[in-house]
Amino acid sequence: MLQPHANSILLNADDNVVIALQDIAAGASVSHVDAPLPGQVQRGHKIACKPIPAGGNVIRYGQIIGQAKADIQPGEHVHVHNLGMGDHSQDYQHAEASVPLDPATQERTFLGYRRQTGRAGTRNYIGILTSVNCSGSVAKFIAEAAEKSGLLDEFPNVDGIVPIVHGTGCGMSGKDEGYATLFRTLSGYAQHPNFAAILLIGLGCEVMQIADLVGDRKIRPDGDLRYMTIQQTGGTRKTIEAGLTELRALAELANKAERTPVPISEITVGMQCGGSDGYSGITANPALGIASDLLVRHGGTTILSETSEIYGAEHLLTRRAVSVDVGEKLIERVRWWEDYTARNGGEMDNNPSPGNKRGGLTTILEKSLGAAAKGGSAPLVDVYKFAEPVDKKGFVFMDSPGFDPCSVTGQIASGANIIVFTTGRGSVSGYMPTPCIKLATNSEMYGRMSEDMDINCGDIISDNVSLDAKGEEIFEMIIAVASGKHSKSEELGFGGVEFVPWQIGAVM
Repeated sequence: MLQPHANSILLNADDNVVIALQDIAAGASVSHVDAPLPGQVQRGHKIACKPIPAGGNVIRYGQIIGQAKADIQPGEHVHVHNLGMGDHSQDYQHAEASVPLDPATQERTFLGYRRQTGRAGTRNYIGILTSVNCSGSVAKFIAEAAEKSGLLDEFPNVDGIVPIVHGTGCGMSGKDEGYATLFRTLSGYAQHPNFAAILLIGLGCEVMQIADLVGDRKIRPDGDLRYMTIQQTGGTRKTIEAGLTELRALAELANKAERTPVPISEITVGMQCGGSDGYSGITANPALGIASDLLVRHGGTTILSETSEIYGAEHLLTRRAVSVDVGEKLIERVRWWEDYTARNGGEMDNNPSPGNKRGGLTTILEKSLGAAAKGGSAPLVDVYKFAEPVDKKGFVFMDSPGFDPCSVTGQIASGANIIVFTTGRGSVSGYMPTPCIKLATNSEMYGRMSEDMDINCGDIISDNVSLDAKGEEIFEMIIAVASGKHSKSEELGFGGVEFVPWQIGAVM
């Protein structure tokens, strides 16, 4: 708990910086610091509370977030001008701190859609999925024609028709890592339990062939999949007409679905942060970590991602791995990223973004330590590639970029039927067919953007609300949204442009 009227917070007794909880003027006294400020410091930014020599480690959360570029005295602002990345090396201690959580004593349920596959959906959409960018416009034309015709007026149990369009599927190799990643992504969406039915549209001559996606197996065991190519059907107008006919048949099937009580062990939450600030690792992220642990205790699944944004905190996750093999799978992904960024002329510390830095973050190590707090304390039961089906219950990691729409796309393809997204600067987005819950890290942003934010976590600072209480609030919101309550991003109509498959490899 915070001290009344404190203007800074010391997060760990070993830290040599504190975090400003408000804009602090030059010359002011600062909680935990035995020196007045030589200059103004904005809220969310770091202030030295101990002398730090040049080259010395700067410590936040009890962990190294970088090295001082020059001598830093107590009271000085610690930021990009005097804090750098330094060397990054960790002792991973695989599986040495994996402690199972006590299971919940009471079974909870939500009102979901139980599919024939055994999985459960939180929404009941029809998807128009495209194999290639060339069929994207036609997919949108079909959806627009269905809306104009009032097709869904006859089918009240269907939440809507969602065209899933993208900018790839051709001009690529048909046998490399990029192809495999896109194949997993499209297959994952085609089988997602939030889709009651799928219409799959291709052009016909693309690299990502409809025939390969469907194959000789049933991509949806319930049979609620129809597919066509524009070239074979006879062009744009004929494909729109054929698509409308198929949509009506699919809507009749989808309309039969009804919400029924389902154990919350069938909820899979993709956890994200974007537009992070200095409060993210203090308020919303650790509160989401508590909600994550609550869901895991009830047998549910939570997915942490954004490999480039756990860089510097991966050692905290490997220690929680259930086995050495699982820990090593995570480090294999980290090493892949180090090579990937190097061969593409990038570096792991090209993140935080300018907005993150204005909010008080400095190095990727600092950002990652705050981001990893979303994962709570549950054991790490497995590590998955981007869009790979998550087939285990509990807390897991899915490899992805830190680019939020892309990372969420992978999580949904892996099976997430709820997304929870923390933001300090004020991210706005949504991810049909999966509802997204937005958590504000600070009360000031929440006040400005309350129409976009579902929960204010800034009151952990402003009103001294406990992390446990906020975690419970998030947990209950997850159950409510899974049961049909609309999130703010759903009310605003987001989700039409946020399908962003990860493009790996040359565009040819």
